[in-house]
Amino acid sequence: MGIEQFGAQDGRRADACYEIFRATRMADDPELPVMPPRIFLGWLQAGFMGEPRETWLLEDAAGVGGWYLLELPDRDNGHLGLLEIQVAPGRRRHGLGTVLLRHAAGRAIADGRRLLSGIAYAGSAGEAFARAAGAAAGQNEIRRVMDTGALSPERRADLRDAALVASAGYSLVSWAGPTPEEHLDPMVALNQAGEDAPHDASHEDLLWDGARVRATDQRAQLYGMLAYTVMARHDATGEPAGLTVVEVGPEPPGWGFQALTAVAREHRGHRLGLRLKLAMLDLLARREPQVKHILTGNAETNAHMIAINEMLGYRVVGPAEGSWDLPAARVEGIKGTAQS
Repeated sequence: MGIEQFGAQDGRRADACYEIFRATRMADDPELPVMPPRIFLGWLQAGFMGEPRETWLLEDAAGVGGWYLLELPDRDNGHLGLLEIQVAPGRRRHGLGTVLLRHAAGRAIADGRRLLSGIAYAGSAGEAFARAAGAAAGQNEIRRVMDTGALSPERRADLRDAALVASAGYSLVSWAGPTPEEHLDPMVALNQAGEDAPHDASHEDLLWDGARVRATDQRAQLYGMLAYTVMARHDATGEPAGLTVVEVGPEPPGWGFQALTAVAREHRGHRLGLRLKLAMLDLLARREPQVKHILTGNAETNAHMIAINEMLGYRVVGPAEGSWDLPAARVEGIKGTAQS
């Protein structure tokens, strides 16, 4: 048994890790489509904003049994190692996950990280593994799906009329693809505004600038996704007030993925979130009529955004995604028989 580093460009090994990823998702989260190979390889390579990362796999006589991805943020959250561990479903409960966890903890400590942080589906083997390892549970994210044809024209018109009345004095602008230069600073400000959404206390707010926005643009292109953005501006001051972003790609067909919806604190209370999401539905109907489902996720404590989504007909889908934190130094004491 050996653990070796690999990259997205390592065809055989990357393919083997994708098959493990696909199998675990089908076992743990069968209601939603599995991330397609191109996005998976882009995730291994660059993640969401190009943060440094490394990927390692465990291989023995039976083949590749598991792998992990360790992200090492270099602009903020320097105390964290963001960890994803995957073990082939047929080889769980044989200690492979524990071996990978110990290796990842050693790499994180060597890079000066104190805390390992990861996500596991409620009721899954990953959640059981996190508990057995002594990780502390954080907040849950609840995923919801909207069927774009489920909202009747009458209901959509009523919601739009109410949102327009409440948000008088604001105008919308939209675009597809990378952020136009004239909208770069507003995108920085609105992404920063989104950092006050509920999150674990162990995670610092991200600090946004133009380079970070450009990195998200590049990530979407690497994944083969086209990002649609609708932004609200305050007419009297020209201030950026809110935005929503949905990404669409060729795979999986018929799906759009909510990337961000945020309203600046000083412009809340005008139903801008609802107006922006309705405008996005109109934009997608014109530009991407094949999109029949939109997937979003919210912290279970984000009551305001959940209320907007439920107005639009979003329904809960799949298990909750729970966050788990484990001090890296504590991993040394984990028994090798912990389930994986």
